[in-house]
Amino acid sequence: MKKWNRRIASLTLAAALGVSLLAGCGSQTETEETTEGSETTAATETIELTNVSYDPTRELYAAYNEAFAAHYKELTGQTVEVTQSHGGSGKQALEVANGLEADVVTLALEGDVQVVADAGLIDEGFTSEFPLDSSPYTSTIVFLVRAGNPKDIQDWDDLLRDDVGIITPNPKTSGGARWNYLAAWYYFEQAGQSEDQILESIRTLYKNVVVLDSGARGATTSFVENGQGDVLIAWENEAFLSLEEYPGEYEIVVPSVSILCQPTVALVDEVAEKHGTVDAATEYLNFLYSDEAQVIEAENFYRPSTESIYSQYVSSSDSNTITEIPADGKWINDQVNLVDITHFGGWSEAIAAHFADGANFDQIYEE
Repeated sequence: MKKWNRRIASLTLAAALGVSLLAGCGSQTETEETTEGSETTAATETIELTNVSYDPTRELYAAYNEAFAAHYKELTGQTVEVTQSHGGSGKQALEVANGLEADVVTLALEGDVQVVADAGLIDEGFTSEFPLDSSPYTSTIVFLVRAGNPKDIQDWDDLLRDDVGIITPNPKTSGGARWNYLAAWYYFEQAGQSEDQILESIRTLYKNVVVLDSGARGATTSFVENGQGDVLIAWENEAFLSLEEYPGEYEIVVPSVSILCQPTVALVDEVAEKHGTVDAATEYLNFLYSDEAQVIEAENFYRPSTESIYSQYVSSSDSNTITEIPADGKWINDQVNLVDITHFGGWSEAIAAHFADGANFDQIYEE
């Protein structure tokens, strides 16, 4: 049955709660003696939510969960505690589909959420439950290189050179890796290559991969902490976190062509209903679109979806190289040519053509 729009539902949450508190097996209730005698009343109620997310959102949700807890306390009087789970997005989707109980998922792409929906845990139509195809923030794919860019890597074709070692996660387990692959594909397509030529270019690129980690954060660790490779193909936010944590050691190179990454959020209907957390979990996802949350997303180097907030973070620089976190906080390069997933026919078609068993990636990587 088609769900009613969660965005509209949130507008009536406080009124619907009224003077009562949410109940259900997803919450814990402490009781205390009243001054009248032995009768007990609910003194505090803690709602427990689990958000299963992907690798590079650790810092984002550490900040967001704190803000949401304060918001929900003010809205309802209730305490919320959020447990986070992080890993490669594709692997996370399979974990939830196979029994990891998540009230919400905030995964790297719609296709991974669809895996959970296909397991019968999320109602159909999840991309229309929240604004902007249920994608409250976006990102893109950039290159992280070592200080001074010793291999002079400027664009995707430089990754085909035999003197370049690449770090990127595995598209079979990582949603970010699928964005990486498709961004590269689009570059070679824009360069006028035929499909056979593109496949050969992608094959050469992956022959240069030094480590194929299971998730994006693992790939960052291989490049930054273990010193492997010459270039990391990275989520934009991961690259900026490396600049922030290791000043003077790395640079970001923004390629001429990349892809608009749209992480997708969804209520895991069956689990939230079982836990009695539907209202809290719905508000958890709705609050991602609030101005307060949009600023948190921007401060964690995700591109906010609210235009007025987005514009505050757009850089005026025309350079494709970023050597440090801008002092004015304006970090978004708005000049890169970004394709979106509709160019590839949507995620169902993209997965079938490129990432399913026996599809393009298997063919080029197993040879």
